[in-house]
Amino acid sequence: MNQLKLFIDLTRLKKPIGYMLLFWPCAWGLTLAYDFSQDLKKYFFYLILFFLGSVLMRSAGCIVNDILDKEFDARVSRTKNRPIASKKVTIKQAIIYSLILCFLALLILLNFNLITIFLALASMPFAFTYPLMKRFTYWPQLFLGITFNYGLILGWTSITAQVDLVPIIFYLGAIFWTLGYDTIYGYQDIKDDEIIGLKSTSIKFRDNPKKFLFICYILLITFFILAGQYMNFDYKYLLLLIIPAIHLFFFQIKLLDFKNPKSCLKTFKSNNFFGLIIFFNILICKII
Repeated sequence: MNQLKLFIDLTRLKKPIGYMLLFWPCAWGLTLAYDFSQDLKKYFFYLILFFLGSVLMRSAGCIVNDILDKEFDARVSRTKNRPIASKKVTIKQAIIYSLILCFLALLILLNFNLITIFLALASMPFAFTYPLMKRFTYWPQLFLGITFNYGLILGWTSITAQVDLVPIIFYLGAIFWTLGYDTIYGYQDIKDDEIIGLKSTSIKFRDNPKKFLFICYILLITFFILAGQYMNFDYKYLLLLIIPAIHLFFFQIKLLDFKNPKSCLKTFKSNNFFGLIIFFNILICKII
């Protein structure tokens, strides 16, 4: 039971926000591409596969992140008790866990078409090298956005078997979404990160974070509006975008206290609501 608890802590299974933020772009891409005049069994089957894949890959990613960051985690108050940083789980155990999770994710991936399998495998080096970026650049959040929203392309290709302009435009918008929410997340550790020499957009834009977030979210909404036009969505899409836009600009920017870690975490977690609303927005426009 102790090992099970350590495994759950290691993979952050008690913190679903991580795998949900990975899942929503997959659900967006799948829903954008699917023809709802057909049998819905395939849609729901793929939706479940993407959800399970998101949980497995996020869990494996957390383990790799903790292996690479074990020395840094031990020096940050929020992360010093993580299983690897506190030496409750060995590196060997962690690698075995990660390989098992990746193997299970591969079994799920094999249910899709060849182009989706190829694109997913091609993204793996980027997914597992993200933790290294904060050592070299102030833009690790941008790298995370490129990696974390890749599922939007996979959701689209799983149905169409080709890459098109629409998912790419949505993908670009989603990158700015991640750039915003992970910058907010980074403000929890900004003091510790500066002391140990790590870099982030949270540090780079610490003097004017709301301006930076405003730019990110303006670009996000702009790309989503443009993609909606390419999809020939009608006025319903624009009206439904008002809800997530209010959430971004009022709740996430205006009410956020960047100096309060609890406020940052609460705001970061609220992006699950944003992902859900965008999902329903696309679904409504595709069905009605």
